[in-house]
Amino acid sequence: MNKYLTFWAGILGVGFFVISTILGAFQFSDYSHVSQFISELYAIDTPYGWELRYFGFFPAGILLTVFGFSAIGNFPKTRGIRVGFSGLAVFYGIATILVSMFPCDSGCNKQLLSPSSSQIIHNLTGILTYIFVPISLIIIGYSLSKRVHGKTLGFFALIIGVNCIVFMSILGSDPLSHYAGLYQRIIEGGILVWIVACSVHAKSRIDHPVRK
Repeated sequence: MNKYLTFWAGILGVGFFVISTILGAFQFSDYSHVSQFISELYAIDTPYGWELRYFGFFPAGILLTVFGFSAIGNFPKTRGIRVGFSGLAVFYGIATILVSMFPCDSGCNKQLLSPSSSQIIHNLTGILTYIFVPISLIIIGYSLSKRVHGKTLGFFALIIGVNCIVFMSILGSDPLSHYAGLYQRIIEGGILVWIVACSVHAKSRIDHPVRK
């Protein structure tokens, strides 16, 4: 049952996140996925910001939190697995809930001119996400890469973790870049693709149990 929970929480969590991002862009005639942040879709003054936050990203955060914590029981019981998946649950799942509850100011106030308390909480949460999620993936990847089953998933986690660090460094060096939205989506996309892969891996262990 725990494996089914991990599978569906991961798949649905990613689904809510991606669909909300796609649908949110239709609010605007000139929104750019290349230059604008995902958070701008549900900023304080956006037409459907409230709906996107509480019917899209908020449930996505809950599901991704469930995915992270439930996945611990589906892999070897090592400290690295516990720490890595707990980090993913907290800094990606719960963090998604928090940024939904505390949206950014209009246009996400990239220059931080008299930011609201909601903007400050939103930004701090985002910073913690982009610091600790890559680290969590690398910890998971290192732990799984030493195992017979899950080795491929482990190497994939290592690649995604390093990819996140590279593009976070690029984004952090120039958050006002015309390609800021693209860099963010490369980071987010890598994490979400890995979560889908991990969810499918959990289900495959149900359909084709590994003999000891």
